[in-house]
Amino acid sequence: MKRIYLYELKRLLWNKFFIGLLLVTLFYGGQVLQNETLLGVADTAPFSPWSFGAYLGRMLPLLWVGALFFLTFFTGAAQKRVAALTDATPAPPRRYDLARLAAAATGAALLSLAAVAEALFFYARMFAWYGWGALLPAALLALVPALALALGGGWLLGRARPWLLWLWAALPFVLMVLPLPQALSMLNGSFFSAYPASLDALDPAFALPGGVLAAQILLLATGAAAAVLGAGRRDVRV
Repeated sequence: MKRIYLYELKRLLWNKFFIGLLLVTLFYGGQVLQNETLLGVADTAPFSPWSFGAYLGRMLPLLWVGALFFLTFFTGAAQKRVAALTDATPAPPRRYDLARLAAAATGAALLSLAAVAEALFFYARMFAWYGWGALLPAALLALVPALALALGGGWLLGRARPWLLWLWAALPFVLMVLPLPQALSMLNGSFFSAYPASLDALDPAFALPGGVLAAQILLLATGAAAAVLGAGRRDVRV
């Protein structure tokens, strides 16, 4: 399984499209940091978990699309061309699919780490601030459940109909213009600016309401369940 994972990971990362996606992510992240994060959100410091979370919320649609970009290597025409080789592997189909999904998740994680690292560099350069550990909870809660949902849902949909990936890719952009309830507001990033503004405190400590935390756990579980359901399918239709 390790060889399959490493082979698929190399196939995903060693191409010009990944480099282009990485450059676009860094460019867009720089624009958000300089034009929005620098001012802080809801009267919090630019390097507070709230402002950092708002930055990640703005980056999430691009990271979501990036995660689905990796899945396109395993669905549709691209997968059909290599199916004769990959289907001949002695590994069980479900394990093989999970190895490929792990490679896609690694690619999405690398894009996310690039966006996070850019913010940390920005904080160090602009404010000489290095308390990065305080931002870890916001990063994990903002990115992991959403990207798990993106990958799991995209894998399940893409294995059924490859074109459904493109509809799934549009979801975060649609959510950005919808008035989501607070429990789901991390999906469009509005939670990080709206919730601290509702508190009677200046630059409040980072904490999640129970409903928001429960929703994030549910999103993570849903993405994992979708990934398992989609693994092992051999009915890809182009």
